[in-house]
Amino acid sequence: MIDIHHHLLWGMDDGASSLETSVAMAKMAAADGITHIACTPHSNGQYFYDPADIDAKIAELQGILDRDAVGLKLGRGCDFHMSYENIQEAKLDPKKFSINGLGYLLVEVPDYGLPRGLTEIFYQLQLAGLTPILTHPERNPTLQSDESRVAEWLQRGVLVQVTAGSVLGRMGKRAERMAHELLENRWVHFLATDAHNTTSRVPKMREALELVANKYGPDYAHLLCVSNPLAVFLGKPMPPQLEPLKLYKEFEEKSWWRRVLGV
Repeated sequence: MIDIHHHLLWGMDDGASSLETSVAMAKMAAADGITHIACTPHSNGQYFYDPADIDAKIAELQGILDRDAVGLKLGRGCDFHMSYENIQEAKLDPKKFSINGLGYLLVEVPDYGLPRGLTEIFYQLQLAGLTPILTHPERNPTLQSDESRVAEWLQRGVLVQVTAGSVLGRMGKRAERMAHELLENRWVHFLATDAHNTTSRVPKMREALELVANKYGPDYAHLLCVSNPLAVFLGKPMPPQLEPLKLYKEFEEKSWWRRVLGV
């Protein structure tokens, strides 16, 4: 399994608090069957995102894991917040925040509400050569009440990542319900841990993968946890996807009426 959203690095944000915690998280992830982790510190008004510092910590941690024969490959990404400064920097330097500098960008919306002009911002990022990945929409109360916004962004080429804990009901009932609605419609492209520690926000995906495989099919589970995130990690095109349901319903209804009316 490949985890593209993980706060593994110590002292960078609200994730791992020490190098020892980072090592413990990495070993827990590897024991769960995770083989690749994109280390994704926040970039917002509270936490400064310094690629050189992040790369140095990744190299140090990778060295420890290699020494201890932990079969885990680390990469760099960002939990990208939609501030004006971040957006301008990402447009000028698409490699800075994207996963391994290869074009896929994790985009986090606020815990409450949505930034104005978000659809246009996604479009601007795409024009700069980035592929936005909307992180954990199932945890945003505004989107929980109106999934049509997610449908609109999907139609425009935005990808969606859901938190493994949401699928398992560990992020609240509303998040669980929306996560499964998105999964049922095949509107999800990635599961990820969004791990922060070894206790409450753990670096595990296996249980969520198995639940998705049982409820929605093993092929879909493999896409969400292996094929799709591996493409992101390597900067490759996304593999063929299962057909989403209800995503183009309005278009299909109009097309049906046009066929009936002969227009």
